[in-house]
Amino acid sequence: MIRSNVESGFNEEQKQYLTGFMSGVLQARDLPFLGQDSLGRFTHDPDVAGEETVYGTPVDELSKEEEIKYESNGLDCYDTILRNAAEDQFPQGGDVFRYKFHGLFFVSPAQESIMLRCRIAGGALSANQWRGLAEIAQDLGSGHGDLTTRANLQIREITPGDCPKILMKLADLGLTSQGAGADNVRNITATPTSGFDPTELIDVMPYARSMHHYILKNRDLYGLPRKFNISYDSGGRVSVCADTNDIGFYATRVGQNDLNIEPGIYFRMQLCGITGHRQFATDSGVLLTPAETVPVAAALMRVFIENGDRTNRKKARLKYLVDQWGIPKTLEETQKKIAFPLRYLAPEQCEEVSPKLKHGHLGIHSQTDGKHYIGVLTPVGRVTADQMFKIADIAEEFGCGQLRLTVWQSLIIPGIEESDIPGVI
Repeated sequence: MIRSNVESGFNEEQKQYLTGFMSGVLQARDLPFLGQDSLGRFTHDPDVAGEETVYGTPVDELSKEEEIKYESNGLDCYDTILRNAAEDQFPQGGDVFRYKFHGLFFVSPAQESIMLRCRIAGGALSANQWRGLAEIAQDLGSGHGDLTTRANLQIREITPGDCPKILMKLADLGLTSQGAGADNVRNITATPTSGFDPTELIDVMPYARSMHHYILKNRDLYGLPRKFNISYDSGGRVSVCADTNDIGFYATRVGQNDLNIEPGIYFRMQLCGITGHRQFATDSGVLLTPAETVPVAAALMRVFIENGDRTNRKKARLKYLVDQWGIPKTLEETQKKIAFPLRYLAPEQCEEVSPKLKHGHLGIHSQTDGKHYIGVLTPVGRVTADQMFKIADIAEEFGCGQLRLTVWQSLIIPGIEESDIPGVI
């Protein structure tokens, strides 16, 4: 038995513990301080260290949505989705915003339900994927889908309890809804006839898909100050309205020249188109090879992440940063993040592209391979689940088993033989 020390009130074991504890405290006094200043630089001096910031913005100055993201990344709320599903409860508070990182929108007070927004790169999907979306609409939603102005699909009237089922069903179909809402890069759009348009300069679908997957795989790109839109125009006859995007890549041809630029197909980069502000994108003067488009967009998005406004939602789009800096400085900052020099060429030094065909996304048109595509009109973008099933059947029986959604809230069935057209229409 350990005997107590009457004078101190502590036994020997207790005194040894306290001696070790105080020794640790005294040693801790000699540990160097580590903090960051207002510019995010590391420092050992507490007097130099600034208050905690998000890319230079003090935490107490963040907008409400930025505070929600600061507290918890929306990508990490899947456990909350599962818990709410088990209790059949709608998200509350900041989780309403975080659900949007998974393409799930609690649309109250318009409806006491959840809306799903998918993410379909370039609006291109298979008939089987389209049929799977029809099953979601029929079995777990309102019985219809809504085509969007980003060549995408939304399904309404979903219960909280069905949200995990829907996310898993999308994954089984090879689709996703990740990043389809909130302050993220939205669905990548592309010329809907790309790959079979006789007048196009280049098939842009591989680049739209590459951009799509790059964004999905880079977590830091889910930290934007505001939503961000990217589009590819193939130079063909059907418009994709790329000039309404934050970044619009327009295919162009450069002929023989004395400017030390190799003749061939390039993309011109336009910046800061916003439909809500009635502002079309402005040509930046930058000329990119197809392979350069993804790295340049990746660099520019990170410039936006580091410098965009996080205090005022109404001034948080890329447009406002470029308005403040000007295009030259914006490109200078972008250049710092890429390992190859940006190439500049005036628009008039590129060859003219084919004129756009008004309503070229509707009706019957010839393809490069001699087959035809049929553009289907959908009133205000709405299609019933039954119609979706029939469209999938037509695409498989008469087409190539593929579909294209358009920014005009319509869809295209490609790969139809001329002899089969009467049976389709």
